[in-house]
Amino acid sequence: MRQLEIAKGVYDVGVTDWNIRDFHGYSTYSGTTYNAFLVTDEKIALIDTVKKEFADQLIENISRIVDPKKIDYVISNHTEMDHSGSLPRIMHRVGEDKPLFCSKMGEKNLARHFSQKWNYRPVGTGDELNLGKRTLTFLETRMLHWPDSMFTYLKEDKILFSSDAFGQHYAGPERFDDMMGDAIMPHAKKYFANIMMLYSPLILKLVETVTSLGLQFNMICPDHGILWRKDPGKIINAYVKWSRQEDNEKKAVIVYDTMWHSTEIMAEAIMSGLTEEGIYVRPMKLRECHRSDIITEVLDAKAVIVGSPTLNNGLYPTVSDFLTYMKGLKPQNKIGAAFGSYGWSGESVKLVQEELTAMKFQTVDSGLKIQYMPDKAGIEKCEAFGRKIGQAVKG
Repeated sequence: MRQLEIAKGVYDVGVTDWNIRDFHGYSTYSGTTYNAFLVTDEKIALIDTVKKEFADQLIENISRIVDPKKIDYVISNHTEMDHSGSLPRIMHRVGEDKPLFCSKMGEKNLARHFSQKWNYRPVGTGDELNLGKRTLTFLETRMLHWPDSMFTYLKEDKILFSSDAFGQHYAGPERFDDMMGDAIMPHAKKYFANIMMLYSPLILKLVETVTSLGLQFNMICPDHGILWRKDPGKIINAYVKWSRQEDNEKKAVIVYDTMWHSTEIMAEAIMSGLTEEGIYVRPMKLRECHRSDIITEVLDAKAVIVGSPTLNNGLYPTVSDFLTYMKGLKPQNKIGAAFGSYGWSGESVKLVQEELTAMKFQTVDSGLKIQYMPDKAGIEKCEAFGRKIGQAVKG
């Protein structure tokens, strides 16, 4: 990715990672970008850096605009290594004594990451940095999604550099929302579901804070994916909707795995019952669907129905993995149900039920388990179970 002027004197100097396919457990089939931004004025500021492996490309992009030594300030909105990994190279080129602006927690994190005695300048919400004709304002966003996270706002141009918020793991020739239209929204939804959903209450508070400050946005520039210039409000409104997790659709996700197809047959019969009640259903087999894609579907589903065969008196490993992943993201306002087949002990349904209850799902009875292969009567039980869940979804 080459440097691009996104507003007069403001450049995206970030890089594209075309080949990454896993981002700490999140599938990135479309790659990603590590965006960084250069603001040129009487003083020059670099906002964020990139993953360590791409430091040379970042330096090359900056060098096409200015000599890196002419950069006066470096700003670190977030210390996660995909955005701070190349800081040692950058500070060496820029000058180790140049001011490095970050949050108070950012200073602690960077010092632990790199053991460097840089010229840290910790800032808080409302602090400003004058560049000449332009002003940068800082806004702390703790736990969105790390304790050190913050935003930087270019006041005169109304550009928000939003760190990991409002991003997407997407690499492509398009650089702005108007070049993709609604095609970018599934990427944004997946990003939110797998990274930001856990922090939904904090996102709603942040939106209230931004509203109270009267900030307006001509552009929102996240550190991953495309930039929002045509309609920044679109992604803000989407975050509010996703964060509320209240207006869930009449939709159910059946998440399951199977050993000898018994649990799979149960899943199909439960789906039939749900469909009879007019519920949109997404069956997702765990060895065929990545957990991050399943969580994306869970985000706006009203019901999550989890099926597992019993293996060694416990859960099937893929089901256990998924439940652990989902539990960490804390989806809210969901109906939950458990089902599964067994040979001689049958603990899996009870264990799934316990996990759903621990996640504060509204569970549908005590679950459904069938020994060995479901016969005609068993199929009918599954269909009735699906109808019961469907009625709960409809309220």
